[in-house]
Amino acid sequence: MEGVVDHTMRELLTRIGGISRCVTEFVRVTTHTLPKKVFYRFCPELHTNGCTTNGTPVYVQLLGGNAELMASSALVAANLGAPGIDINFGCPAKTVNRNDGGSVILKEPNRVFNIVSSIRRAVPQNIPVTTKIRLGFSDRGLLREISQAIFDANASELCIHARTKEDGYKPPAHWEAIAAISEISPIPIIANGEIWNVKDYHRCVSQSACTDVMLGRGALSFPDLARQIQSSGVTPRLAWLEILDLMVNFSRVTEEVYESKHVANRIKQWLSYLRREYVQADKLFKQVKRLKRPEEIATSIDAHRSQSIYKPIVVNL
Repeated sequence: MEGVVDHTMRELLTRIGGISRCVTEFVRVTTHTLPKKVFYRFCPELHTNGCTTNGTPVYVQLLGGNAELMASSALVAANLGAPGIDINFGCPAKTVNRNDGGSVILKEPNRVFNIVSSIRRAVPQNIPVTTKIRLGFSDRGLLREISQAIFDANASELCIHARTKEDGYKPPAHWEAIAAISEISPIPIIANGEIWNVKDYHRCVSQSACTDVMLGRGALSFPDLARQIQSSGVTPRLAWLEILDLMVNFSRVTEEVYESKHVANRIKQWLSYLRREYVQADKLFKQVKRLKRPEEIATSIDAHRSQSIYKPIVVNL
């Protein structure tokens, strides 16, 4: 998720627990092989064996349409210690698609094969090469052909977002469409899309015939969702005061990494996701949405926290 799940958010979410693997924001490959400094910027975890501080591996995610440059860039990342290479054929953004990246490549299964096979040949065999796709570009007509191209290219696993590019992020996610691929796949298939809570997870697993799922926006709106899934909902979920503590820590760490003018927007962006699960987040978001300086937002969060200590914690279930 570009501009959202950077290393600061990965660190926060993996510390909560339940997440077995992360991928970076997509790293664009366009006109040349990417240098080391680009990978260190997108994946600082390369300095710590490619893992977050709690040991969760972080795969480097590449996006682009030139098979040769994608392969040579993947080799750079692999040589830096990336525990895996992930290929993004799922991004539906118009700007990305216009520049020959993301889901537009799903129109041509042979190009999918060329990119995946080129990367697979370029990096050492012990490094997984994973892929993420959608059900198709405008429809699902090529889904089986696309999937077979990925199998033939010797990818390690395939994650399928259960919507087409044209669907965007409009609900519902068509998890049942993944089942036909799961049934014929020689590699693990991972389901993705519209998994907001534990009930969604169980419905997705049942309909997709997958045993594993990838979380995106759901992990931002429900930060301990992965832990809840792992514990089958037995572990008490994070209360609003605990979320506020996470937000304070996130704010401090973010200030150490980004210019002050960007910090406020990142905090507000996360709050906008949290509003889906926590009614208190909506009130706090309205209080801070026009604030521009991180210190102003920190003051509002502190005041909100003090008030919340003396009020019942209300959570949307």
